[in-house]
Amino acid sequence: MERNLPHTFQDFAGWTWPEIEPHVKELAGRELTSGSLAGWLSDWSHLLSLVDETSSRLRTGAAVDTRNEAASTKFKDFRERIWTPVMSSNQDLRMKLLDSGLSTPEDLDMPVRRMKADADVFCEENLLLLNEEKELQNEYDRIMGAQTVVWDGEEITVSRIAGMLGDPDRATRERAWRLRAERQLADRDGIGEVWRRLVTLRHQMAVNAGYENYRALRWDEMYRFDYTPGDCYRFHDAVETVAKPAVSRIYERYRKELGIDRLRPWDLDADPSGKPPLKPFTDVIELEERASQIFHQVDCQLGGYFEVMRREGLLDLANRKNKAPHGWCATYSLARKPFIFMNATGTQRNVITLLHEAGHAFHVFEMAPLPYYHQLEAPGEFCEVASMAMELLAAPYLVADKGGFYSEEDAARARTKHLENAIIVSWPYCTAMDVLQHWVYTNPEEGSDIANCGKKWAEIWLRFMPVVDWEGLEDTLTNGWQYVPHFFGWAFYALEYAIARLGSVQIWRNAMADQEKALSQYRRALSLGGTVSLPELFEVAGARFAFDRESLSEAVNLIEQTIHELS
Repeated sequence: MERNLPHTFQDFAGWTWPEIEPHVKELAGRELTSGSLAGWLSDWSHLLSLVDETSSRLRTGAAVDTRNEAASTKFKDFRERIWTPVMSSNQDLRMKLLDSGLSTPEDLDMPVRRMKADADVFCEENLLLLNEEKELQNEYDRIMGAQTVVWDGEEITVSRIAGMLGDPDRATRERAWRLRAERQLADRDGIGEVWRRLVTLRHQMAVNAGYENYRALRWDEMYRFDYTPGDCYRFHDAVETVAKPAVSRIYERYRKELGIDRLRPWDLDADPSGKPPLKPFTDVIELEERASQIFHQVDCQLGGYFEVMRREGLLDLANRKNKAPHGWCATYSLARKPFIFMNATGTQRNVITLLHEAGHAFHVFEMAPLPYYHQLEAPGEFCEVASMAMELLAAPYLVADKGGFYSEEDAARARTKHLENAIIVSWPYCTAMDVLQHWVYTNPEEGSDIANCGKKWAEIWLRFMPVVDWEGLEDTLTNGWQYVPHFFGWAFYALEYAIARLGSVQIWRNAMADQEKALSQYRRALSLGGTVSLPELFEVAGARFAFDRESLSEAVNLIEQTIHELS
């Protein structure tokens, strides 16, 4: 007797395709009318939520311990045995709705537009290649997660050695920087082989789907309806014209205050005044507690969401050997809950990472009342507005007497560094990421070779990142692209950050004038999920979707003005 589909991930995890297939066939064969549409959409949504959440949880399980072969195998098996046949059948269900001619509710207009794009890019051959892509991404995580160094007799992760880069002693910083670089260079060939296979595979997927190159395929896969590659190139030029000079001003101030002739890569995280690195917390319990207090100050409901995550084990913040690097927020679609994964080592950067990922988490909570899975897919460019705006909205509460981590003086230091990085990372760095990917995926034969990639990366880096002297460090400069996880795990995901930073600064500007109104607009925009267009989401949030030089100049000027006020 056929069983009903489960209502929790735990109950679904052991299901096989023969148990799932009858439910898919029933959906495909059910008569679709205006009266039955809502129930059919709800059942389809439930199936996709189960599959998506299971895939997300299993990927997380493989990431928390990259040595766990059982977890990696379980994720791989699920992708092959369940995800692949469901996605194949999903094309039939998608076409069933599109071909029905039935009118859908207005808040499904954008999801239907995405369905049409999905139908256009769908290719049965690519389902197996997507599983292969996931395996290559896991291999990258395994390589990076295993990287350790010996520091003063103790084996520590590469993530922890990064904490030494803010040491007041320049010789210590240089030793830490070179040690990390040497360890990373040791994996250059292994990572390069993963890259070669990834680029080749991605180009094959584009060819299979009838596209000229992977960029064209990816554009449609990412639902980039509101801008073109030409707009990206225009924004690249704006960043070079507006943000690059701002980076020069920041770095030149560093050089002068440090009292050195040449600014070297190991000088960038040091406090220019010579003070030791900020130590905002001693362990992840303290990090969670203080972050919770900050979120309650920003908005009581947002603070409540964070407490739900703490109670329900939806946080894995501590750094460990063999844990996948970096940080992200996963979405558990069925539970309508987020999961934050990161590698905290006691730094100010960890605080910003948690604020950022919490913004993504709050987005998941705010979207939760939307009835259909298809409405949850907000544009990536706006998902990053949710996270980057939270960094800025939370900043006034970093001081200890408001629940945060610091004295007034240290809070000013922390905010200054964050705002400087908002310029440096969000615009020149993320733009460099975008430029490289445009080149790689429109020149896949050249771009799959790590030597060519290294040469191109160095050229792009020096175009956008001025002042720093890389003499004698050319190998590390050319190898730097290998440590950008987005290149491996989230192809073409880069300009989203640059666009989103513009939106987040506008929300922050609004909050300076009226905190309550700005938070109301922000949360309202988050709650819309993927039900309206990208420009509409920006508008509801009180911002403007833009690529122009003037908007970028306004944002850079506000940040630099605030830095001046904090000094």
